[in-house]
Amino acid sequence: RSRRRPLGRNLARPPVLLKLLVLGGTAFLGRAIAGYAVGQGHEVTCLARGSAPAPTGARLVVGDRDRDDTFEALADDTWDAVIDVTRHPGQARRAVRALTARHWVLVSSGNVYSRFDRLEQSEDASTLDPLVEDVMADMSVYGAAKVACETAIREGSSSHTIVRAGLIGGDGDWSGRSGYYPWRFAHPTGPDVLVPPDLAFPTALIDVEDLAAWIVHCALDRVQGTFNAAGPTTDLGSVLTLARSVASSAAVARPVPADVLDAAGVSAWMGTPSLPLWIDDESWRYFATLDTSAACQHGLRTRPLEETLRAALRYEEQRTVPRQTGLTDDEERHLRRLLD
Repeated sequence: RSRRRPLGRNLARPPVLLKLLVLGGTAFLGRAIAGYAVGQGHEVTCLARGSAPAPTGARLVVGDRDRDDTFEALADDTWDAVIDVTRHPGQARRAVRALTARHWVLVSSGNVYSRFDRLEQSEDASTLDPLVEDVMADMSVYGAAKVACETAIREGSSSHTIVRAGLIGGDGDWSGRSGYYPWRFAHPTGPDVLVPPDLAFPTALIDVEDLAAWIVHCALDRVQGTFNAAGPTTDLGSVLTLARSVASSAAVARPVPADVLDAAGVSAWMGTPSLPLWIDDESWRYFATLDTSAACQHGLRTRPLEETLRAALRYEEQRTVPRQTGLTDDEERHLRRLLD
């Protein structure tokens, strides 16, 4: 499952071109989807706020999806497929009412599941209750908001793919979760890199380009159903070994006891300061892992993790926005002093 087999060659066919609308399309996954689709020859329109350009070759329509008149300029078109990455239920409901499409793809999330104490849960696992409100107030209701988005698409379209994505990494990962450790090994503040205490912690990363390619395939083939889409499960220690390798670093990983991290105010997974790809709550131990056998049967292919980490490191070396996770140099030095 982890060996990379380019989707375009695996699923060879006579050229069939889509008239594709990406709701988003200018940031990370949405941008990767639009860029991949353009590269395959599809006619791509992106509807977004206009805070960033669309990929070269895609048409950008600027619009605020919280407005009822947002889709007026597009409502007379019939789209072969609409791909939506929204997290706000009202936006999903408004889109599926206003637009005419032969197929919908919603990018949902593994956050929809109600429990994370089981390795690689499948699509039939229990989910959260859907958010009632149209707007997600904060990240604490992200999973419930995505459940509501799924409901909107299922009720509004008879032909749809629901993609429950896992942790996405690689080029453009603004969060820094996939890029922090390669970057830190490339720029150590000492002879070692401070890492979480549990090197056996299960992790999974899917490359943004692999996910984008499969989403476009689902649109092209009108793949029906709900699918988990995540990278292969591996342990944190193996991720760190690969991160050190892609950085060509002489620094070694140094696990920090959980009580020291807690006393220093270093959180798990996300935020600043933090150490990513690890959660210090046993009930969330398998949060990143998903059973992707159904998606793999429908063409999902993932590249070696080393390639994803290398792409993430390239992005980190040219980053223009603040990282949303990890330790600054000063924070790592302070933490090291607590250990010495």
